[in-house]
Amino acid sequence: MLITKKFYDIPSKLTPNGSPNRIFVISPVIQGYPNAKFPGVVVFSEIYQVTGPVERFAGQIASQGYVVACPSSFHEFEGPDPIPYDTEGTDRGNRYKVEKEVAGYDEDATASVDLLMSLPNCNGRIAATGMCLGGHLAFRAAFDPRVRASVCFFATDIHSATLGKGDDTLEKVKAGALTGHDKAELVLIFGRQDTHVPRDGRSLIRNTLDDANANFSFLEVQAQHAFIRDESSKGRWDAALTRNLFGYMIEVFDRRISRDLGDAAPPAPIEHLC
Repeated sequence: MLITKKFYDIPSKLTPNGSPNRIFVISPVIQGYPNAKFPGVVVFSEIYQVTGPVERFAGQIASQGYVVACPSSFHEFEGPDPIPYDTEGTDRGNRYKVEKEVAGYDEDATASVDLLMSLPNCNGRIAATGMCLGGHLAFRAAFDPRVRASVCFFATDIHSATLGKGDDTLEKVKAGALTGHDKAELVLIFGRQDTHVPRDGRSLIRNTLDDANANFSFLEVQAQHAFIRDESSKGRWDAALTRNLFGYMIEVFDRRISRDLGDAAPPAPIEHLC
């Protein structure tokens, strides 16, 4: 499926004197069907904003029949250009990650969903995904009732509540933000060798979701941090594993937003059969 690319500059109410949030949109195109409508996916980036690897990842999703929106996470601090994958760029991105208010991240997510739902080629059914910082933001996006599924790749720092100022992600889960059959389906994917999200942190995330009776899947694979990044991954990119997990993600999106299944019903009791 062919794709096209454009961008929208969305003003931020929280930073009226700062740069607008540039949201890059990648759309599928089916020749001969100019009025086709597709479900939407918000792709949240790493601390380096919308880099080549993030854009290629988003383009692959779009080519499966989804309108994809990629927000520029650090518009409060600088323009929409990618931050380099080097020591200075890493330090800069990590500094921005903590300095940015959580309300600002949530505003960006809301703006991205609003934009997708306003586009004439989007049918209004929305999902989210992201990697590293973006995995954390995709997790938070699941709190938006319009988001039906979130697939989070190595979602950094959920366990330690260090996203910006006042991160309350796990507290929201404990309060029931993802509890109920009508809530978003959540998928979390971590590498067992990922030192950014250690074993205790992964266990805390999984146990909190389990205790809250959230609708989620939790995958731990043999990989390190940033294993889906096809550039500057410091030897950690696993193309075969990435391909398989991409297929898993698309299955979730196909099931949750590509098909109109009507309203969700409470799950039937599970029978214990041999």
